[in-house]
Amino acid sequence: MPNQEIQSLAKELKAALKQYPNFPSEGVLFEDFLPIFREPALFKKLIKAFQLHLAEKFPNTKVDYIVGLESRGFLFGPTLALEIGAGFVPIRKKGKLPGETYEVGYTKEYGTDYFEIQKDALPAGANVVVIDDILATGGSAYGAGELVLKSQAKILEFDFVMELDFLKGREKLQAEAFTLLSGQEEKLGGN
Repeated sequence: MPNQEIQSLAKELKAALKQYPNFPSEGVLFEDFLPIFREPALFKKLIKAFQLHLAEKFPNTKVDYIVGLESRGFLFGPTLALEIGAGFVPIRKKGKLPGETYEVGYTKEYGTDYFEIQKDALPAGANVVVIDDILATGGSAYGAGELVLKSQAKILEFDFVMELDFLKGREKLQAEAFTLLSGQEEKLGGN
């Protein structure tokens, strides 16, 4: 159970979200977290909430790297990494990283896509937190986890701003998951 300060920050952040019913498809309530980035004070609170969570969850373990997924994990992953004294490593779509890379295919709602990480980005044994905006089916997060494991690094946790609980994506992941803002337990209309 998150501490009171994290709960208070999450409540304030949740109030800043803008909702779009039936986007991107029927039955989905899209909660847009981009308004948080328009307000510097809210953005700082987002980072602080994740920082507090990581300090509470891993009090005696140094997080060496924040690994962010393209593209929304890039919006706040580097700032969080800087705040906690960790490095930031991007996971990109296939063909966007120079040098030698590890590649993994992952299943999305509408097909297969590919992620890559540079082979020299994560030292073996490094403690990693994988971060992204939303956990849905878990396909992209699972793919990112596979790349971290191919790098022989250790996944401490997957962290998300939001989660579509009814899709049960966390069940696919290679480590525990933390969601800052309360998730959606069912589709619109309860289907």
